[in-house]
Amino acid sequence: VQLQASGGGLVQAGGSLRLSCAASTRIHNYHMGWFRQAPGKEREFVAAIHRSDGATYYSDSVKGRFTISRSNIKNTVYLQMSSLKPGDTAIYYCATSSNVQYYSGSDSFYKSWGQGTLVTVSS
Repeated sequence: VQLQASGGGLVQAGGSLRLSCAASTRIHNYHMGWFRQAPGKEREFVAAIHRSDGATYYSDSVKGRFTISRSNIKNTVYLQMSSLKPGDTAIYYCATSSNVQYYSGSDSFYKSWGQGTLVTVSS
């Protein structure tokens, strides 16, 4: 599966952005996740969504501010980000998982990764 993330950019603190991740093939069999990597830091889990029942999971740092969703018809997963903070500045990656532990927060359960899209939040 090839993934293309888009929607990143420069936004002021308190603003919003919507990221998209388009897949080259059908994603209905995959759980999907978003991760991010800030400069000088390790990649961290942001959010995940079940392949079919819509169950969602979030890291504590984004819970209540970010919303993950998906369209299995459009083969696209989204990340709506609101109330952005400078600490949200990072490259955001989407990824696919076939593992039941996809919601655990570990990137080891994800197989295919997009190229990332940069989100910069200014103070």
